[in-house]
Amino acid sequence: MTKKDFSLSPNLLERFLKKPSSEFTKNDIIEFIISNSIEMVNFRYVADDGRLKTLNFIINSYDHLDQILTTGERVDGSSLFKFIEAGSSDLYVVPRYSSAFVNPFESIPSLDILCSYYNNEGKPLESSPQYILRKAKEHFEKNTGLKFKALGELEYYIISEKDQENLFPAADQKGYHASDPFAKFEFIRKEAMRLIAQCGGKIKYGHSEVGNFTDDKYYYEQQEIEFLPCDVEIAADELVIAKWILRKLCNEYGVRISFAPKITVGKAGSGLHVHMLLEKNGKNMMVENGKLSDTAKRMIAGLLESADALTAFGNTIPTSYLRLVPHQEAPTNICWGDRNRSVLIRVPLGWSTGVDMIYDANPQEKSKLEISESKQTIEIRSADGSADIYLFLAGLIVATELGLNMPNALEKAEDLYVGVNIFKDENKEILNRLKSLPYSCYESAIALENKRHIFENNDIFPAGLIDSIIAKLKAYNDEKLSEKLYGKHDEIYKLVMQYLHCM
Repeated sequence: MTKKDFSLSPNLLERFLKKPSSEFTKNDIIEFIISNSIEMVNFRYVADDGRLKTLNFIINSYDHLDQILTTGERVDGSSLFKFIEAGSSDLYVVPRYSSAFVNPFESIPSLDILCSYYNNEGKPLESSPQYILRKAKEHFEKNTGLKFKALGELEYYIISEKDQENLFPAADQKGYHASDPFAKFEFIRKEAMRLIAQCGGKIKYGHSEVGNFTDDKYYYEQQEIEFLPCDVEIAADELVIAKWILRKLCNEYGVRISFAPKITVGKAGSGLHVHMLLEKNGKNMMVENGKLSDTAKRMIAGLLESADALTAFGNTIPTSYLRLVPHQEAPTNICWGDRNRSVLIRVPLGWSTGVDMIYDANPQEKSKLEISESKQTIEIRSADGSADIYLFLAGLIVATELGLNMPNALEKAEDLYVGVNIFKDENKEILNRLKSLPYSCYESAIALENKRHIFENNDIFPAGLIDSIIAKLKAYNDEKLSEKLYGKHDEIYKLVMQYLHCM
């Protein structure tokens, strides 16, 4: 698809308007609504539970449509955010035109638009997670000259009643890239991918994940949808919309879905891995002369320096810490490595071999194929589906800027590099010298308390918000939870069910 050709875009607005969503204007939205007989506009915004909220408008005139798209509307902030008091709770929600999409579920033709929050003075709501991410991004770009791009790997379980006549049973914990009929819910994943793309999400791929198992009553199947690198604010919006679409589909098909970090002990948990890269003038700055660049290593150092505190945004419920245990391809210690799934930050393959593999796979190909710029990213593997994705991504940006400015960043990166599986017996000495991630929400709160200055610096994270996050995490009172629950399957099941529908 060239810059001027949107015929292959799955985004219905891009295809109709023949322009990228980043260029949508109010007049574009109105033109689409009129030309496509849209009857309803839905304002969508994320509250402090991380889920999409809705305000519906039936369009009754051109002037009415123009007005709501220009001024937004009032909402009760105290019912959306715990930190807003009822005595002064009014907020404005104002639409962001670039986020508009056709609602794929409504019987009434409807256009949905994501909104930003503004206070009584018409200024952005300082404590809104979406605005905190925007501030972090803008400060980073202004002070580094670099663009921060990200993508999420959205893992989840679909849970259905056990089929007693299962002709193609899945192999326990061997569901990675399984195909139908061994992956029973591939059809939901594919339908979700189509709808997410139609709503503006840029998807890389989808596949079945490791976790497949059954118990006495239910069948559990783990899936993943991964996105393409994009502007970090868009990356956050994509994940929120994707969760909503998946939940809607599963509700229609009569199965449960969970983004929870842990479904049961001993089985693969679900993470929310985030890949990141830095660009300058459109060039990937993560590689230099075919190797990981010093810029990337400084970035890694900043992320490792902040890693324990970042769990306060990325691992926000007690079951988060049932996932961060050894031998489950989830990180437990603060370190990094190449292609190593036992580390916190992984450097995956980035097509930097210098070999055009396509010609070996296709010896009949004689034409000159254009090889794109480096796709190198780094991946942080700690977060899970309980993450406040806006705050977590904002925290990653702040931590990256810290690393770029740390005098000893390259030395720190070198010291914390691990080239082996740290969980193997022969590598115990390496494991013992590494700091651990928090073991509970309570420890995560302490880590944030000790490093809050990193996130409050430059007025990115408001102090009051940090206070509320610390208080919430401490209130779980989950110190040594894993030890207390060891072998107590009924109590673990009760806890899992309590947090099955996180964020």
